Parts: sequence; structure tokens; C-alpha cells
Amino acid sequence: MFNKQNTAESSRLSKSTSSKGVQLLHVHGVPCTLDIELLAARSGKIAAFIKENSHEDLCHFLEDIPADPNTFELIARFCHGFELQISTENVVPLTCLAYYLGMNESHSKNNLLIKTLTFFEQRILPSWNETIKALLATENILQQAVHFGIVDACLKSIIEKAIVDPCLLGEPIKNLTHADNNEDTDDVNRPNARRRLFGFEGKSEDLTMLPLQLYEPIIVAVKRHGVPSKYVVASLCKYAKKWVLHKSTGCEEMTIHREVIETVERLLPHERGLIPCTLLFDMLQSAIVLEASADCRNCFETRIGKQLDEATVKDLLIPSQGYAKEVQYDIECVRRILKIFYTNYTCSDVSGLITVAELIEEFLAEVASDIDLKPDTFISLAEMSIAASLGTQRGADGIYKAIDIYLVKHRYLTEAEREEVCRVLDCQKMSPEACEHAAKNEKLPLRVVVQVLFIGQLKLRDTITQEMQASYDKLRKEEEDLARLDCGEEQARTGMEKMSNKVMELEKECNMIRKEIASVCNHNVKKEKGNMWREMKRKFGCVTTMHHPNCQIKKMKKVNPNMEYDL
Repeated sequence: MFNKQNTAESSRLSKSTSSKGVQLLHVHGVPCTLDIELLAARSGKIAAFIKENSHEDLCHFLEDIPADPNTFELIARFCHGFELQISTENVVPLTCLAYYLGMNESHSKNNLLIKTLTFFEQRILPSWNETIKALLATENILQQAVHFGIVDACLKSIIEKAIVDPCLLGEPIKNLTHADNNEDTDDVNRPNARRRLFGFEGKSEDLTMLPLQLYEPIIVAVKRHGVPSKYVVASLCKYAKKWVLHKSTGCEEMTIHREVIETVERLLPHERGLIPCTLLFDMLQSAIVLEASADCRNCFETRIGKQLDEATVKDLLIPSQGYAKEVQYDIECVRRILKIFYTNYTCSDVSGLITVAELIEEFLAEVASDIDLKPDTFISLAEMSIAASLGTQRGADGIYKAIDIYLVKHRYLTEAEREEVCRVLDCQKMSPEACEHAAKNEKLPLRVVVQVLFIGQLKLRDTITQEMQASYDKLRKEEEDLARLDCGEEQARTGMEKMSNKVMELEKECNMIRKEIASVCNHNVKKEKGNMWREMKRKFGCVTTMHHPNCQIKKMKKVNPNMEYDL
């Protein structure tokens, strides 16, 4: 066999073979000693070749055999009667070569092909991990593995297991909605009956280890079978991180990485919030660097624009590409993303509008320090920031801060250029603290400083006037409340006094009537009623007698108590 075999095996081989069929041949440039008759006894293809060709032509046949020298050595050892150790790593190459050489049962009993297929079906396909390892071994013989149906069998096994237990694709990313997070937690913590039933391993082999031509059909199939999007996204994002993101790319790898990022974007679901905004920005930057298709870059920008309120300032700092770049960051890309956000904006999401307005202000302040940023570009960005703040009732402090930073970094600007930069500043929307800072800011044009001071005086006058008016209104209200309170107390006091007097008079009259009734009851019942009535009127001072000459006067006073008399 191959020259690297040990002495004991060579001795055994020499005893078990006849010298007639032993030849020194080369397999892919590696010299080996083989018994042609033993090879032909196991391989139908070699047997047919020997019948039609000479033994010398066999050397050319083996030189072009579709297998690496190590795999062919295992085949040769099997043909020479040695015990063959089949493993996860070599079962697919052995199966492919056994197919190619025709080592089946119709040519020889208990042949190699039946042994490898049995091992493949019993030890590889039932296991998620072993199936992935076996697929990794097909890298150099992929076309043969596809042709003989081995790849399809592995993919089918993986897809079936992923449908039963989607967690095999990867744990969902954690920045989902509250309901999805609860669902994810339940899926992770709850024992999986299906996993126990099928005997899945505790630690799953990483599906993202597979090359793209094997990975893509798996994701397409699980999406078609309705596997939840969060698990598909988890696997795709992990695949992008492994093969593309944060990796230096050479010229040879650039094409492969470009294909990966375009495929990942195409397979990603379109639901909002499934992917962190920061990760989407990383993918977008990779697509730009790798010069991916325009559709790929546009789709990433669309995904970002729909959830821009989740982004950070660092995410927006997309480096410009090309040798002739005029600014450090890709301003136009940010502008397109912002436009997409407002296109998909709903009036009910006011908090998102405010968040994006603050984000653009911070972005403007960040890029203002770029020494290559031209005044026209800065003004355009400032106008974009102002437009983002419309409807949010935000002040102009953020714009002023960015202008101040820009003027510090660009001291070479002329007075006219500084005035043009400050044109976007609305001094009336600045806070008192910002106005105070601007009034002392020597970098601002004189006209702007005067305008700030004038507006500050107007605001101060309005403030004083409002405070005085408020104080006057408060004082007048207090006086009205006090007067109303005094009047009410006086009326209540007068009413109580009148009511008390009436009650006292009524009680006095009741007592008098009670006494009179008791006195009358004690008199002789035989007295005339007229006398009794006169006696009662006399008691009240209303009967004229000779002894009371003023009785008539009392009666007149009762009739008109306001009249005055001269006595």
C-alpha cells in the first residue's frame, strides 16, 4: 500500500497477496504498492477497467480518481483485508468513493458500500451534531456527495430536527418585545419533551459552521415549514457575525463574504424589532465595504429606517468609502434612512419622533468636529435636524451646541461664512442659559450676538410683565375672596341674630300663652266667654279701661309704630 505504512502491516500484506498482482502505483502523486487483483475483487469499476485496459493504464486511472490519498488508502486497506475504522469524519468520503468504484453487494458480498451506508443511517442521521460534522467533511467532495444523495439526506435530517426543536437554530436575540421576551424565557427554561423523546444532545453543534451552499437550503426550508422568525433571525445573525462582521477581508475572500451578506439580507424576515438596530447598522456597513448589490444596501437601510428610534449616535457614524471622500461620515446614507423613518412614521408614535429628533441633534454635534465638513454640508445637516424636530416643541439649544462645536473646529471661516452657518439658528427658541452663553461667545458673528441680546431683553421684559400681571391678578383675587368672605360672614351673623331673636320671642309668647291657658282653666267655668277673652286681652295690654288711659295710644303704636307723637 502507501509507503508510509508500518513494517508489520507491510509484512502481513506481503503474506496475504501474490506477487503477480502487486504493483507500485501513484494516487494524486503519492506512491503506493497495491494488489490489483484484490482491488478488482472489491471494486466493480476497477475490474471492468482491467478487462478492457492493461495494468499500466491503471496508474493513469488512479491518478485521476476523485478522492484524496488518505481516503483511497482506507479503501486499499479494506480491499487487502485490514479492519476498517469508520468515523463521522470519513464516512461521507468513504461512501462517495465506494459509490464511484462500484463497491456494492452485486459485485462482492459484505462490501464497503453497505458498511458505510449502514453506519451513516444508524450513527449519523439520527444525531444533529454528527450530521453537521459529516456535512463539514463534504467540503472537498461536495459535488459527489450531492450526486449520490448524501447531502440531501443530511439536510433533510437537520431540517426535520429544527422543525421539532427550533432552539437548535439558536437562542432568540434578547431585545424583542416584552411578550416575545417572556415567550423566549419560557422556551429556554421549560424542559423540551420533544428533545427528550428524540434524544437530542445537550449541547448542539453550531449550524453556522456550514458553508453557505449547505446553510442556505436549511434556512429556506425551515422558513417554508413555519419555524418562528425569531429563531431564523438568531441563526442568520450569528452566521453573519461568524463569516462577515468585524473581519478583515482580502481580495480573494471579498467575493465569498459579499455573497454571504447578500444571502443573509435576502433570508432575513421583515418584521420590525426582530433584529437589534445596532446589528443592522453593522450589516449595512459590511455591505457597503464589500460593495454588495444596491438592492442589498437599500434593504438594510429600509430595515434600519423602520426602527431608527432604537439607534444610537455611534450607529449613525457610517464611515465614508472611496479615495475622494469629502467628509468622514456617510451623510447621504443617514439622510436616506431618516427619510425612510418619516415615510413609515405614524402619528401615534410621538415618543419615537422625539427620540429621533434628539438622535439627529446629537449626530449633528458629533459630525460638527469633522475638519473636512464643508459649511454647506453642515447647514444641510442642521436643516435636516431642524426638520426632524418639527412637531416636537423642542428648543434650539441642540443646534446652538453643534454650531459652537463647528465654529471651534473651523476657525478659518470668514465673518460671512460664520453668519451663513448661524442662519439656521432660531435665537427665539434658545433657553436663557444658552442665550447667556451665546452673549459671551466670541466665535459667533456680531450680528448674532446682538440678536441674542435683543431677544434676551425682550424675553426679560415679557417675563417681568407676566410676573407683574400674575402678581396683580393674584392680589385682586385675594381681595375679592376676602370681601366675599367678609360679606358672607356679616350676612350670616345678621341672619343668625334675627333667627335667635325670633326664637326667643316665640318661646316667650309660648310661655305666656301656656300660663294664660293654665290661669283660665283654674277660673270658674261658669264665667262668660266674653269676660275670659277680655281678661286675656287685658293681660296682653290690648283692652281700654278707665285705669289705663294710654291703651288707645298703645293700639295706635301697634298699627303704625313709625309714627311720632307729641305727648
